[in-house]
Amino acid sequence: MASQKILKSFNDIKTFFKSNEVPVYFISATNFNLLGIDEWISNFKFISHIDCFEGQHPNLFSPQEEVPHEEFTSIEDINNYLLQHPEVIEYINSRAVNGQKGKALFLMFDERTEELAKAIGLDVCFPSAKLRSFLDNKVNTNRIAEKAGVACVPNVLAPVNSYEKLREVSKKLGNELVVQTPFGDSGHTTFFISSEADFNEYKEEIIAEKEVKIMKRINCYGTAIEGCVTQHGTLVAPLMTELVGFKELTPYKGGWCGNEIFPNAFTSDIREKAKKYTQLFGDQLRKEGYKGYFELDFLIDKDNGEIYLGELNPRVSGVSSLTNHSKFAMEDVPLFLFHMLEWLEIPYEINVNQLCDRWAASENMDSWSQLVIKHTIKTLELATKAPESGIWEMKKNGNIQFVKMDAHRQSVVDDNKAFFLQITQKDNYLYEGADLGILVMRGRLMDDNFELIERGKRWIKAIRGQYRSTIIDPGVFDENELLNLDGFKRM
Repeated sequence: MASQKILKSFNDIKTFFKSNEVPVYFISATNFNLLGIDEWISNFKFISHIDCFEGQHPNLFSPQEEVPHEEFTSIEDINNYLLQHPEVIEYINSRAVNGQKGKALFLMFDERTEELAKAIGLDVCFPSAKLRSFLDNKVNTNRIAEKAGVACVPNVLAPVNSYEKLREVSKKLGNELVVQTPFGDSGHTTFFISSEADFNEYKEEIIAEKEVKIMKRINCYGTAIEGCVTQHGTLVAPLMTELVGFKELTPYKGGWCGNEIFPNAFTSDIREKAKKYTQLFGDQLRKEGYKGYFELDFLIDKDNGEIYLGELNPRVSGVSSLTNHSKFAMEDVPLFLFHMLEWLEIPYEINVNQLCDRWAASENMDSWSQLVIKHTIKTLELATKAPESGIWEMKKNGNIQFVKMDAHRQSVVDDNKAFFLQITQKDNYLYEGADLGILVMRGRLMDDNFELIERGKRWIKAIRGQYRSTIIDPGVFDENELLNLDGFKRM
């Protein structure tokens, strides 16, 4: 894919990627995070463990035969399994161009993934697993923010081996605390502590760490923003709202469960400060040896309007699909293409500040929302029917109907339609925290007070109602309670 021509316009960039001949693969559990990028980059293919489109997506390959493997405990395990799967290796070999096997992209990977990719001839287009792991550590993230001049919620970083030690090191932060262990996502390792009983509930996870992040608990709402560290500076996409902890969607109190992107979602001061902080943080990441795509969560204090860094995801993320499908991306080019330009070492010219300002302008934004729907109760069930991926339509009575299989979320043109990406499939197990699927639609799903609106609740109930399941273990619920819980049809 080498080219000596300097790309000087969006048309140059589009033409470059449309003429690409070298295979590029996004290898992951699903193709959600980079859904649609295959329409911008020729010879871009998804290699997925879960075929969310059940064989109907033209650029998705999923091995048909399950080969023996140890139990998966992470996305890294899934990717390592895929890279060793005979069907995957044969597929990659069959698509080699002039001896080049191609480029590999991942959501999550470790050093074993890097070894396996190299062994089959793939070049990984991301910073090293070692660097990403270092940056992903919430304690390290905090220290990088301090070096970059990016504000964090008042906090202390310290080892904690008892409740007394926690209170001793955090005495300046007040009684209401939030404790985070270095790694974890979607609220799994974010603990809200105001008493010894709270501490004891999470004690084992906290004391097992060499160091934890202890924050003052603030009255805040969450936001998300993505950037790309480039040779010309840090590009920044618009700031999004974040859905967190809604019981209709997730069992985790601090769990991420969706986002909204829409014009003027925040005051101009907040938008400008978030952009400035993201550029400062991205510039510091470059000093740490990082380049390419990343995402930041910011917390906005409802009481004083201050904006603080929440955490870093040094990779594509759960909001990447929203970022790369919004109006500014469709009219110019998706942010992710700049990641690829950096990793392919293609010379190009852009004015970072002008582009960031253009993308932030209200006339270059439209309104989209996404919901991540999890199984929210402590049961073990077997799915006997699951809603298909594609376009769904809601009728006036609140029932929904499948319209067509479609991988293009842009096909959603009406307020009563939505795109659903199936993750839990027929014959899959349902357990607390399992992802059922992702629902994407135009318009908003929260009000200005960050509360889920009725439209969102109707769609959640309707999607759940499309599932059928049999109970294997009712857990903390008896079967009579389960009959009307969660909208599921149980047998």
